[in-house]
Amino acid sequence: MKETLLNKIQTRQAVVGVVGLGYVGLPLAVAFAEAGFKVVGIDVDANKVEALNQGKSYIEDVPNSQLSPLVGGSGNGRLHASTNYGDLAEVDAISICVPTPLRKTGDPDISYIINAADSIAAHGCKGKLVVLESTTYPGTTEEIIEPRLVRDGHEVGRDVFLAFSPERIDPGRTDYTIFTTPKVIGGMTEACSEIAMALYGTIVEKPVPVSSPATAEMVKLLENTFRAVNIGLVNEVALMCDKLGLDAWEVVEAAATKPYGFMPFYPGPGLGGHCIPIDPLYLSWKLRTLNYTARFIELAAEVNSHMPDYVVTKVADALNDECKSVKGSKILILGVAYKPNVSDVRESPAVDIIHLLQERGAEVQFHDPYVDDLSHEGIFLTGTPLSNELLQEADCVIVVTHHNVFDWENIAANAHLIVDTRHVIKSKGPGRVVYL
Repeated sequence: MKETLLNKIQTRQAVVGVVGLGYVGLPLAVAFAEAGFKVVGIDVDANKVEALNQGKSYIEDVPNSQLSPLVGGSGNGRLHASTNYGDLAEVDAISICVPTPLRKTGDPDISYIINAADSIAAHGCKGKLVVLESTTYPGTTEEIIEPRLVRDGHEVGRDVFLAFSPERIDPGRTDYTIFTTPKVIGGMTEACSEIAMALYGTIVEKPVPVSSPATAEMVKLLENTFRAVNIGLVNEVALMCDKLGLDAWEVVEAAATKPYGFMPFYPGPGLGGHCIPIDPLYLSWKLRTLNYTARFIELAAEVNSHMPDYVVTKVADALNDECKSVKGSKILILGVAYKPNVSDVRESPAVDIIHLLQERGAEVQFHDPYVDDLSHEGIFLTGTPLSNELLQEADCVIVVTHHNVFDWENIAANAHLIVDTRHVIKSKGPGRVVYL
């Protein structure tokens, strides 16, 4: 079975299935289709499936011009989407790219992974390679996926092949692509690793083998924990600099001139997105089950999660200096996406900032060139077109997300009070700028 599967991969006769067609799964499906494979994408969202089969993308990193030829035309229909797991019966390899959110209790919700694994097993997995890409805690592949694939007496490494390969998609990024970003791969056996390396080697410039799926799972968590902890550190430095009357950005930029032993991270209004605020907590949860406290992770999460409170305090103090209260003030939020130049609002600190301002009685509006409406976690706001009049009428403008398309000079020229959480207002205007 191993040799048959390797030959199918080498000759591009293998059919690849991708379960979950979101920001990870769709670019992966497109990459396999462009590499010459027939690809079957599975998603529970019928609207997404219908759009994809019409060549219409809902992911910013996959333009219609790239997708459309793959679902028809010169691509001869190499990519097809479906809501039916039964369509995976004839595939040779399956990548699982489903969400792994946190529950309100702080423990991982792996129900999407369980459902995907059960559905794959129900339609036959003998002779197939199954790769989990969803970020999760170390041990998930072995503890959750493997038992479901061997229910019919299959042996991993002989009858079915299993690996973990963490996604490294960074939405909106153009300098690193799926092809140029090294991809870590951990197979359950040598045969599993060999097949997974062969498959991903067709779309990735540098596959990186590791000894086990648990190692690969830990690699992903280390990558994102590294960022979360360092962002937590620099956010606390910003709090300390505020107490000391220092400019945190000046401190960081000066420290960054050291050519070794220092990597610059910058303060901000809080963490957002699908990975950095969430992934380290998978590891923290897993370690709690082993009677160990991941102190760095939990401290960083505490610091980062309180940054929106700090921003609102800055706003309240700035308004107070002008003899105004937050209650009744017109507050304009610039940018509600979790990072620049994307439309994703998942875990965005802007949501928390808006909540806190509304609780204090502020009249909140937002403008984001990538987000038309914000209906998230109890907030229902429609974006307002940005104009000089809007800036002038606001009692306070808060810069939360620093999209490249914003004209910071014009914003500074028209707003009379700005709380800048991203240190992007450089030009002097008639108003006052308060930095984080």
